[in-house]
Amino acid sequence: MQSQRTLGTALRHLLSLLDDELYDVYRADGLAYRPRYTPVVRALREIGPASIKQIAAHAGMTHSAVSQTITQMTGAGWVSADRGADGRERIVDLTPELIGILPLLEKRWQATNAAASTLDRELPYALTKLVADAIKALEQNPFSARIREEEES
Repeated sequence: MQSQRTLGTALRHLLSLLDDELYDVYRADGLAYRPRYTPVVRALREIGPASIKQIAAHAGMTHSAVSQTITQMTGAGWVSADRGADGRERIVDLTPELIGILPLLEKRWQATNAAASTLDRELPYALTKLVADAIKALEQNPFSARIREEEES
């Protein structure tokens, strides 16, 4: 008998079903490109060379997540990260290699968004709306506070 998945386990499984499949599509194109790179690429495409702090703010990600992603992307040759003028922060920029595949990436992003819309229509409620509503609710009342409230009741 299989045990019921907890919320965290179910969310990680859902993300895996989405990201792992998308990663496989990129690999089939011969690209060592991961879905987690996309918010960083979009931010740099929109704002140009930027610090990790600026990318995080623009992409709606944590500083830590952007820093880890930049490390991976630098290793893959998709971005460069050089010390800023004051030497305290790294300035990240897209490499010519990544700029060269931007048309392919943009086409893939359009197809990915269309596939997400199709998935939304197949569900009894739109996953994109559900996720946005959940994020808003948790920003207003964090999960840790909800746990404490449950423990006290």
